[in-house]
Amino acid sequence: MAEVPEHLLRRSAERRKALTGEGGDAPAEAAAPVEAVAADAPAAEAPAAAPSAPAEDVTTASGAKIPAHLLERAKKRKAAAAGGDAGAAGGAVAAAATATIAPPVAGASGPGGHTQRLLTVVKSGSIQQTKAEAQDKVHTWPHLLVVELGAVLILLAFVTVFAALVRAPLLSLADFNKTPNPSKAPWYFLGLQELLTMFHPMVAGVTIPGVALGVAALAPYYDKTTSNKPDDRRFAIAIFTIFIMLWAVLVIIGSFFRGPGFNFVFPWKDGIFFEL
Repeated sequence: MAEVPEHLLRRSAERRKALTGEGGDAPAEAAAPVEAVAADAPAAEAPAAAPSAPAEDVTTASGAKIPAHLLERAKKRKAAAAGGDAGAAGGAVAAAATATIAPPVAGASGPGGHTQRLLTVVKSGSIQQTKAEAQDKVHTWPHLLVVELGAVLILLAFVTVFAALVRAPLLSLADFNKTPNPSKAPWYFLGLQELLTMFHPMVAGVTIPGVALGVAALAPYYDKTTSNKPDDRRFAIAIFTIFIMLWAVLVIIGSFFRGPGFNFVFPWKDGIFFEL
């Protein structure tokens, strides 16, 4: 037989006391919820026994067994409630008791064959997110250093082969009595030499390079983003691009568009005056 929880026993005892005015003994209190279940059970599960023949126990679809004397008592109480002997107040309490303890549903049973409904409280901390976010970082060793070592070896091999196969365009010894025309600085200083032809030496040699170096030094204070994605480093990329493009344009003009006297010429018309 299925066990009945304590709170249901106490509730059924209070309702029995309200209906009959009697306290009732322990077996009657334990039988109250089962009586309510048997009262609403189908007629096939609890057949009426003849007065002369003893009643038999009934087994519900869920496997719970209801004693015969509890079925008889439930039938008498149901008949009394239908005839109006218990009164309006008693009928309301009996209806509430019957509605509280629902009849067992076929095929629905809890742990151990119990037919009571169970409410489980799950703590919010017991369910955790196990998904891991993808990371775009790798270890310096061996991932980064192996790639850098490979790049250095490839570049060294290329320079070695290039130096062995290509003859360096070396000029003759310098003659202080004969200055080459045009006289150009090395290519990496041609941008500064180009600025000297456009502005005052103070502006071209001090002001403009100083402002450029100052902006480059202050860039980390303006752009504090730690992300490596280009979309998140637009300020730094814009500053670097402007600097590279400006310097590249000045070097190209000084290399290919400056002729004798460092005057502006067209290379496709006057030739190229460029030496390494």
